[in-house]
Amino acid sequence: MIRVVYRWRVAEENFEEFKALWRATTNDIHESVEGALGSFMLRSFDDKTAVTTIAKWDSYASWQAFWGNQDPEQMQAMRALGERISAEAFEEIEDHTR
Repeated sequence: MIRVVYRWRVAEENFEEFKALWRATTNDIHESVEGALGSFMLRSFDDKTAVTTIAKWDSYASWQAFWGNQDPEQMQAMRALGERISAEAFEEIEDHTR
């Protein structure tokens, strides 16, 4: 299991549209891309333009197959509303959330 952390800069006036688009994109990827297990979104209290999305994948290989050229078609509309600062994959070692 891996988690991929995407950091975004989203103008406050674009946030609601970005959030709706992210939700639809996440659901589409989860339903149509092998190995995709969903995602969640976080927004900073201190800087409302700082948004983090964290996706769960069954393996690094599955994410790499999706990620390809680092500009997946499914995520292009999101990039029109927000600047993707980074994307980094992490191996999930333990998860004690409920």
